[in-house]
Amino acid sequence: MFDFLYYVSDGLVAAVILLVLAVIFAAKAVKVIPQQNAWVIERFGKFNKVLNPGLNFIIPFIDRVAYKHSLKEVPLDTPSQICITRDNTQLSVDGVLFFQVTDPQRASYGTSNYLLAITQLAQTTLRSVIGRMELDKTFEERDVINNQVVAAIDEAALNWGVKVLRYEIKDLTPPAVILQAMQQQITAERQKRAVIAESEGKKQEQINLADGARDAAIAKSEGEKQSEINVAEGRAQATLTIAKATAAAITQIAEASRGDGGLTAVNLKVAERYIDAFSNLAKQGNTLIVPNNLGDLSGMVASVMKTIEGTKSAKA
Repeated sequence: MFDFLYYVSDGLVAAVILLVLAVIFAAKAVKVIPQQNAWVIERFGKFNKVLNPGLNFIIPFIDRVAYKHSLKEVPLDTPSQICITRDNTQLSVDGVLFFQVTDPQRASYGTSNYLLAITQLAQTTLRSVIGRMELDKTFEERDVINNQVVAAIDEAALNWGVKVLRYEIKDLTPPAVILQAMQQQITAERQKRAVIAESEGKKQEQINLADGARDAAIAKSEGEKQSEINVAEGRAQATLTIAKATAAAITQIAEASRGDGGLTAVNLKVAERYIDAFSNLAKQGNTLIVPNNLGDLSGMVASVMKTIEGTKSAKA
């Protein structure tokens, strides 16, 4: 009985041990790789394969996970460094590098530390690019610097299984003396622009005033010209009207003189006008005006009286 129980207990222990070993074997054999990740498997210390995202199987105790790589885009901050420009000016430059692992095998065996390799290469390339530029150009052509750094690093990083996507300069800081000189230059340039703008404004003001005075003078002369034309036309119209009225009056007098007593009436009217003219001249001053020929006056008076008497007789 005891021997039977002993054999049973030994069998249970062995089964438990086998179960534990099976669980351990399964845990070692099954590998679940997350998305955007790649694991490098070595077999007996030699590269065997790359495990892609999802469920994968390996041989426990023979295969091992040697490297784990993220396939996501990675930002890598490059330390600040001093660069010398073409015109011998020091610049403190730092930036950020964006890269992505594209070949896990090369990233594992192409270099001992690809992060350090691309960081050092980015710094040396940046110093070389800035050394070919003058100080002012470094501020104006950041895109050119970034593109040249990316091109140089990307060419070398192919053997490391890494793709350099872009490089961005964060800060370009010259020494304090250079900053002060640049600030003075900017201030002087702005003052120059202000003076030029003020002078241009005064110039335009003078031009506008001259144009306004010229336009006003032209408008005034045009107005005076039109006024004189209107006055002349008015006088001409008045003269023409008077002439027409005079002609009409003369025509009527001539027609009236042809009738009975017409000539007598004309003579009477002339005599009246003659006498009225002399009476008006006498009223206007203290000077006595006497005609040269008094006989003409007496004759005129006699003629007038005779005309009046003739008119009365005709009426009677």
